[in-house]
Amino acid sequence: MIDYESLRIVWWLLLGVLLAGFAVMDGFDLGIAALVRVLGRDDAERRALLETVEHTWEGNQVWLILGAGAVFAAWPLLYAAAFSGFYFAMMLVLFALILRPVGFSFRSKVADPRWRNVWDWLLTVSGAVPTLIFGVAIGNLFLGAPFVLDDSMRLNYDGGLIGLLRPFPLLVGLVSLSLLLMHGCAWAAVKSEDPIAERAERLMSWFSAAFLALYGAAGICLAVSVRGYAITSPIVGDAPSNPLLKSVAVGSNWLSDSPLGLWACVIAGIVLVFALVAPMLARRKRHRIAFLVSSFAVVGTLFSAGFALFPFLLPSSLDPNSSLTVWDASSSRYTLGLMLVAVLVFMPLVIAYTTWVYRVLRGRISLQHVRDTHSMY
Repeated sequence: MIDYESLRIVWWLLLGVLLAGFAVMDGFDLGIAALVRVLGRDDAERRALLETVEHTWEGNQVWLILGAGAVFAAWPLLYAAAFSGFYFAMMLVLFALILRPVGFSFRSKVADPRWRNVWDWLLTVSGAVPTLIFGVAIGNLFLGAPFVLDDSMRLNYDGGLIGLLRPFPLLVGLVSLSLLLMHGCAWAAVKSEDPIAERAERLMSWFSAAFLALYGAAGICLAVSVRGYAITSPIVGDAPSNPLLKSVAVGSNWLSDSPLGLWACVIAGIVLVFALVAPMLARRKRHRIAFLVSSFAVVGTLFSAGFALFPFLLPSSLDPNSSLTVWDASSSRYTLGLMLVAVLVFMPLVIAYTTWVYRVLRGRISLQHVRDTHSMY
């Protein structure tokens, strides 16, 4: 049986893997939705764009469900703090995500261009809003959330949606938006034919440049102006979960003082290379490799943030000692061990099924076929 400390590290990594899986698999769905009016210049092109994700988006969201389930079962204190504190932000994301299947279902029910134009705008919102909010949430992790744990481990949150929209989180939100728009363009280049694919190649270069600038600016802010958190009391990796048994000081540097800060910088450097290379590959018509490199950039971006934050899961801006960390916010050793067995059984099945689905649905969406069958929609 794996010891408690190792189980906590394993589940911290698994949480990162699940969130990265969602960012990669559902990220290009969100990017396509956000760009449906930009990449598609007429109704047939927009119909073709939507068909690149319409048959797989539900399966892609399994990663979001797995991530939320992992937080609930493996990190119950994190689940309680995040879902309570970010409640209005999550509701906004939920409403935006609901628009996507509704848009897919209702857009083609009426042939009136005004009807379809409204749904195209709603689909744009359904892709752009969650992408931005996810980045804002990550940015707020570095600043800390306004919550306090009392002596009975009851959580008190003192904040709202507006309080999350601070300059640094908004910058990180723009990083997220530019990254997933680039990722969406990479997928459009893989699954679409010209002129959509050619348009996606050009836009991918623009979004890559925006991401490089914004990601670099966020890194500079993190190194210069954002105060970090550090545990000042002895760390006991196998102790029972109780965030109030530690001491935390504010004022360190997230990158230079974090235990994994150096690795976060290394990963960030690799991400910059991936983001620079991906559009070059796309322009050379190596679309699948470009999409793979774009996926690595998405994973690397998420892991660079996670490594910089380690061992913190959700710092507290009101009471640093209430901050949730890998060492004091997990479930019991038995629960983590039992869940690990379940993950080892079911995750390969999810990956195998997903691989099979994408293999069956490989190939480009024919724009001519969409035009020929346009009257059917």
